[in-house]
Amino acid sequence: MKRRDMLKLAAVTAALLTTTALLTTGNAFAQDKKWKIGFSQVTTIEPWRAQFNKDILAEAAKHPEVELIITDGEDKTEKQVADVENLIRQEVDALLVSPKESAGLTGVVQQAIDAKIPVFVLDRNVETKDYTQFVGGDNALIGRAAGEYAVELLGGKGKAAGNVVEIWGGMGTQPAHDRHDGFHEFTDKEPGIKYLLDQQSGDWKQDQAYNLMANALKSNEKIDLVYGHNDPMAYGAYLAAKDVGREKDIKFIGIDGLPNEGVQMVNKGELTA
Repeated sequence: MKRRDMLKLAAVTAALLTTTALLTTGNAFAQDKKWKIGFSQVTTIEPWRAQFNKDILAEAAKHPEVELIITDGEDKTEKQVADVENLIRQEVDALLVSPKESAGLTGVVQQAIDAKIPVFVLDRNVETKDYTQFVGGDNALIGRAAGEYAVELLGGKGKAAGNVVEIWGGMGTQPAHDRHDGFHEFTDKEPGIKYLLDQQSGDWKQDQAYNLMANALKSNEKIDLVYGHNDPMAYGAYLAAKDVGREKDIKFIGIDGLPNEGVQMVNKGELTA
């Protein structure tokens, strides 16, 4: 399932260009100033995040007045907090933050706000509304699309039946909760659908999803559909099923739809969507 080009159209263009526009407003010498923009990225391991960085660097390269500093939180809240604190000390003119966890980054985002730094929160929200702007996709809508398709795959509205494995993203992230809630708006209306895992998180990672799916396969003779909150986790589940010869009996739904990742997996018949 695609993010409707939210990566480039929203996170890159809206955040970066809106930031530079905000900084230059009312400044007669704006053309001569080099604007320092800090970007605290949660991780560079996930394919979606790596593409995120490539696109935002490409956009920044179009603007010689912008110096873009990207930090890698290494998928650790503590590291990302330290990164943001360091960017604040560098007195960046604006800050972009894509948090690992909503609660974990709220305090340091508030520090930046208190320091009068414009803050743009990307993809995952924080627990304050004092930031300058949020830029992100409608993850509940994405979840609803996945749920509607799952019902179709399992027999259609009013007739859908089957055993479903849902592999969550990070439990402390709003996108994971929104993707769960949206999905269940459709699937919970079908009494024939049964859920085999109770809020098990793969933390957005392929290897963790593989392990969750391997355990689910051992415990359940029949699994009809897997819903992964991103494509790497759906693919990890596919690999676990393939290793025991059960992949052809299961439908796999993921989210992201990157051209070199999810789209290729669908084209190869590894993921259903």
